[in-house]
Amino acid sequence: MLFHSFEFILGFLPIAVAGFYLLAHRAGRAPAVLFLVVASLFFYAWWNPVYFLLIAFSLLFNFAIGREIGRRRRDGRAARAVLWLGLAGDIGLLGYFKYANFFVAAAEDATGMRFVWDAVILPLGISFFTFQQIAYLVDVHEGRAAEYGFARYALFVLFFPQLIAGPIVHHHEILPQFDRDQVFRFDIANLAPGLTMFAIGMFKKVVIVDALAWYADPVFAGAAAGGAVTLVEAWLAAFAFTFQLYFDFSGYTDMAVGLARLFGVKLPMNFNSPYKSVSFIDFWRRMHVTLSRFLRDYIYVRLGGAQYGFPH
Repeated sequence: MLFHSFEFILGFLPIAVAGFYLLAHRAGRAPAVLFLVVASLFFYAWWNPVYFLLIAFSLLFNFAIGREIGRRRRDGRAARAVLWLGLAGDIGLLGYFKYANFFVAAAEDATGMRFVWDAVILPLGISFFTFQQIAYLVDVHEGRAAEYGFARYALFVLFFPQLIAGPIVHHHEILPQFDRDQVFRFDIANLAPGLTMFAIGMFKKVVIVDALAWYADPVFAGAAAGGAVTLVEAWLAAFAFTFQLYFDFSGYTDMAVGLARLFGVKLPMNFNSPYKSVSFIDFWRRMHVTLSRFLRDYIYVRLGGAQYGFPH
């Protein structure tokens, strides 16, 4: 289910917002949180119900691993072994869906054989919810994460505004917000900025991106088919495609921020005018802020990069 689809705008979103606040008002926080978790699972499964099993497995696996790491923290070696088990499971699952097709194709090219193989379809958002859970496991191991009940942990992973395209949030960025009474009371002050950001993002995706695609796509398709493309057409198509990517991600980021604000939740900034960058590194930091933060904090630093300072 896409944010700019009719099913989402006219069906899912009004039910999710109204159901959350009505349950919070009449039944309390716990049923409202559970409702939001179930709604987020429905949102994800709408695209392909089979992948409900995938995200449910990932959720249960990482929750159990996090609990076990917390239980064994006094025994550093045992806790580290459980952490590595969790990381291996997450990376293995992500690697299978991202690279299985590539390795099978490479093996076929190298051997000349043809394997019986159904192409693996990459699930929506698998990188985002996997990276979030990897960061959580590392934080648990280092004593920086509190122990949450399953419903709250599921909400941290599944919260639908950021589930399929980010931002990659830390547990301490989103769960403490659900400890505030204001989040469970409907506030008109959140409605205006939330809908405004959502509308701006939808305009970028539906109007600007689609308009650019009308020009870029036929040129690239013609070139792929062996047709002649003039120098001017090639440059115009390249620029159109460049801004198509820019406004597509910018629009999705705006919509995610706006949707979260409807629930009184503020997501971290994830897009910061990357075409104002002064270097290639600065470009990637601005293009996907939270992904760059994850790569820096949980890969670069862990591999010893911090010994030589952060990259500039």
